[in-house]
Amino acid sequence: MNFKILILSFVVLCLSTVVGYADNPHMGAWKLNEAKSKLNPGGSKNTMVVYEAAGDMIKATVDGIDGSGNPIHSEWTGKFDGKDYSVTGDATSDMRAYKMINARTLAMTSRKDGKVGLTARITVAADGKTRTVTVNTTDANGKKVTSIAFYDKQ
Repeated sequence: MNFKILILSFVVLCLSTVVGYADNPHMGAWKLNEAKSKLNPGGSKNTMVVYEAAGDMIKATVDGIDGSGNPIHSEWTGKFDGKDYSVTGDATSDMRAYKMINARTLAMTSRKDGKVGLTARITVAADGKTRTVTVNTTDANGKKVTSIAFYDKQ
C-alpha cells in the first residue's frame, strides 16, 4: 500500500511541475523579429530562443549569429531563482542567472570569469504572443550599449 502511495505522489509531483511550467508565459520558442528590433550594428543576434522544462529546471537554448555572421549556439539549464547556472557554447559567458520579477518579466545577468558581461530584462506581452528583450552591455571600446530585440512566439 505504501509503495502505491509513493508512486502516486511522484506522478502528481511530476505532473504539477509540467503544468506549472506550462503556465509560465516565457516557455516555448521565440523567433527574432529583426525588422522591429533595434540591435547594435556588428553585434550578435539571437535569432531563436527556446525555453523548455528539463525535470524541475528550465533549459534555454539560444541560436543565432555573431557579429561576423558565424552561427552561435548556447545552452543553459537552471531555475528562474536569481542564482548562477553554467552556460555552454557561449564565448562571452560561462554563467547566467535569471530572476522572476513578476509573472511576465525576467531579469537576466550573464557573467564570464565572475565579471558581469551583460544584463537584460525580458518581458512577455500580456497576450503572450511577443516578448521584448532589453540588453545592456559594454562594447570593445568601453562604451555602454543598449539593444532592444523583439521576438514572436512560434
